[in-house]
Amino acid sequence: MRVAFYAPMKPPGHPVPSGDRRMARLLIEALRRRGHEVRVASRLRSWDPGLDPARPGRIEALGGRIADRLVRRWQAGGADRPDLWFTYHLYHKAPDWLGPPVADALGIPYVAAEASHAPRRAEGPWAAGHRAAEAAIRQAAALVTFSERDAAGLSALAPADRIVRLPPFLDAAPFTAIPRRPADPPRLIAIGMMREGDKERSYTLLADALRRLGDRPWTLMVVGDGPARPRIEPLFDPARTEFRGALPPESLPAVLGEADLFVWPAINEAFGMALLEAQAAGLPAVAGAAGGDAGGVAAILRQGETGLLVPPGDAVAFADAVAALLDDPARRRAMGEAARANVLVRHDIPAAAAILDRTLARVAAGQAPA
Repeated sequence: MRVAFYAPMKPPGHPVPSGDRRMARLLIEALRRRGHEVRVASRLRSWDPGLDPARPGRIEALGGRIADRLVRRWQAGGADRPDLWFTYHLYHKAPDWLGPPVADALGIPYVAAEASHAPRRAEGPWAAGHRAAEAAIRQAAALVTFSERDAAGLSALAPADRIVRLPPFLDAAPFTAIPRRPADPPRLIAIGMMREGDKERSYTLLADALRRLGDRPWTLMVVGDGPARPRIEPLFDPARTEFRGALPPESLPAVLGEADLFVWPAINEAFGMALLEAQAAGLPAVAGAAGGDAGGVAAILRQGETGLLVPPGDAVAFADAVAALLDDPARRRAMGEAARANVLVRHDIPAAAAILDRTLARVAAGQAPA
């Protein structure tokens, strides 16, 4: 199947690495592994920080012109005319001005992955983006979602049989190939950008929790960098902490192979690719997750089996969970083995490719995807 792929938040060819860029590339790779011919339809970035009142109108107009050009090109025929449009990560700040009109004009299915609906944004600086995102969600033949929280929001706009659950995924091969090298004393690892907001709050809580571990032996590796580093670095014991800075993705498997336990409070995080990578490398994890949340972090860390979940923002509970795994090496190793096995079964790229392939086949046949 020929697939027109579009990522309004950040195109897969963007020069700046990020989780969005990586997931866009993973989705493309997953589709290609099942034989689909995927082409990026446009590099237009519709993301709007909400600072310029005139920007939404300009982007909408530009999107309309690009959509018109695509329709004219593909209506004229050609080998690259798509059979289906696939948009990744659309919401009120990054609406899709291209896919819905193009799919409608060509009479092809429109599929969206990681779409989200926020009714509170119906008014204000993102009102136009909210309306566009809502229209795209209503039009989509399939809505592929990584979290139950997003699925709940989408259910207000789309019937349940159009919402497809796709567990967060990665290409696990580079991580599972790295041998484990347990450290003495146990080595913790945290991975996260150092920017203000939730990332900085996660680092602050982590430092607070580690100070509560008493005289237990441990060291910490921190992978990440950013503008908040001058405030974050002094929070940690310099005698126990090594700051590795920002590392290229290809070096992460080896770095994770040096660690024994992944620790990250994950304040307000959707799921965190680093948590999946750590588990693929055979590390158990301690992470924050809202109680009763069936999505997000809780969707990729199996409580008591591949790691320990604690209430978000609770430094005492976080410290207790880390202490429990530091004090029980056998349990820690067993959780790491279970984490790697769970990733290979549920979160590796072949599993995702199978779900996506089945979804596209069903919508192309005019059937409900779920």
